[in-house]
Amino acid sequence: MPGPTAASAAPAGGARTLARSYRRFGEVEAAGISPLHERVAIALSESDEALRAVEAAPARKRSPALVLAALHDLALSGHAPALAAAYAAADGEAAARAAVDVLLRQTDQVVALVARRRVRTGETGRCAVLYPAIAEAARRVGADAVGLVDVGCSAGLNLIVDRVGISYDNGQSLGDPSSPVRLSCSVVGNRPVPSRALPEVVARIGVDLDPVNVTDADEVRWLRACAWPDRPERMAGLEAELALAAANPPLLLTGDAVDLLPDAFALVPVDALPVVTTTWALSGFPLEGRLRFLHRLDEAAAGRPVAWVSAEGVGVAPAVPTLGDRRASGHSTLGLSVLDGSTLRAEAVGRCWSRGRLLAWLAGS
Repeated sequence: MPGPTAASAAPAGGARTLARSYRRFGEVEAAGISPLHERVAIALSESDEALRAVEAAPARKRSPALVLAALHDLALSGHAPALAAAYAAADGEAAARAAVDVLLRQTDQVVALVARRRVRTGETGRCAVLYPAIAEAARRVGADAVGLVDVGCSAGLNLIVDRVGISYDNGQSLGDPSSPVRLSCSVVGNRPVPSRALPEVVARIGVDLDPVNVTDADEVRWLRACAWPDRPERMAGLEAELALAAANPPLLLTGDAVDLLPDAFALVPVDALPVVTTTWALSGFPLEGRLRFLHRLDEAAAGRPVAWVSAEGVGVAPAVPTLGDRRASGHSTLGLSVLDGSTLRAEAVGRCWSRGRLLAWLAGS
């Protein structure tokens, strides 16, 4: 079976674009992070046969991250033992050969996986920015309990925000110091992160078009498949996060978030503050959808206070100030909006980078 062929004739048309996409993924996105995926992506870009196999998938399902996750899933499930062995040995050349071979021999399986899957991220690093903002929301409303509603929840890992331990590099810590999940975050600037603790969390509700059930073995394996295969420390962290979430799984609502928000609010006890969280989820909404989302929050606030904590790109979260930052500034805005009756108080309480790995807190104490 032919392997990657750097000297093969250049593919034509769309295949040329596909080849550039896979090479760029290897040389830019995976470089310095995952040598295995770097080598595999470049190998696929150099193989006409592999590119033709990728083209068997629907056009919107040919992205390198998705196809590499499908190959990783087959390795994890035992259907691609040579690739699994190459990943375990961190052997890039063997992984490249095995990946091309799997793609050619098991094209139908790869296409079936990418057709029904999307790339998932399991990033509780986001909790390092969510925790202080949720605690601040509760303080402003005077709430003794909160009900968390995570939009675009994926596996619902944002919903264990109170159960993780968070260490900031300025010596501060938040959360559960005995938690098996330990997160670290760098503080940018001189302003400390608020040290108040979260009140009791009495409801955990995830809303997603396609949520991940952390008690389903196939779903959990796909989450693992979306992780870099040669980052054992990240994989170990993901395993700990999934085990913590599975110990008390959230309630998942499947469907359009805007339509389901009223149902989610109804599940939060009346004596608790509903806190909606969005972490880089609204960018997938058209502007009209984002405005409808804000309108739903406003409707819910007619009956009781509602808070919304957002970590989104600059200008993505409606009503949250941009502080004069440019959209292409390289950071995201941490927003805190409190809606109560006809009143909306929206503030940018921080800036964050690297999906929550760095935080600059801006709000006064």
